[in-house]
Amino acid sequence: MAIFKKEKVALDMQSISTLISEGCVVDGNLKAPAFARIDGKITGDVTIDEGLIVGEKASIIGNVITKELVVYGKIVGNVQATSLEIRATGHITGDIRTQTLGVEQGAVYDGNLSMSQNAKPAQGNPTKRKAEPELIEV
Repeated sequence: MAIFKKEKVALDMQSISTLISEGCVVDGNLKAPAFARIDGKITGDVTIDEGLIVGEKASIIGNVITKELVVYGKIVGNVQATSLEIRATGHITGDIRTQTLGVEQGAVYDGNLSMSQNAKPAQGNPTKRKAEPELIEV
């Protein structure tokens, strides 16, 4: 029996170690070890070990893998998270794999949903992405 019980701190209250601010554009994959907030635009896959906040003006075109995810902005791609909250301004187009899901009135979601208490944490294999056309040089 534990004497000290560690209480879970809300993602919005965590110390952010990585920030992609509004106006920043990233073309390529992003990996970060702790908590991150994105307010800019990312074209590529995003893998954050602990938690991610997608700001209201943010957009991600690519797959997202993390433990905790709060979406105020837009994601076009598949999402794999242990815990997912889609806020009223949030918009996700793609498949979702999660254990817990919260959706505020006004949020938009278009895709397939898979929920399981046994879902692997964020470090699991990413969800499949649509095949991209192969370039052949002649």
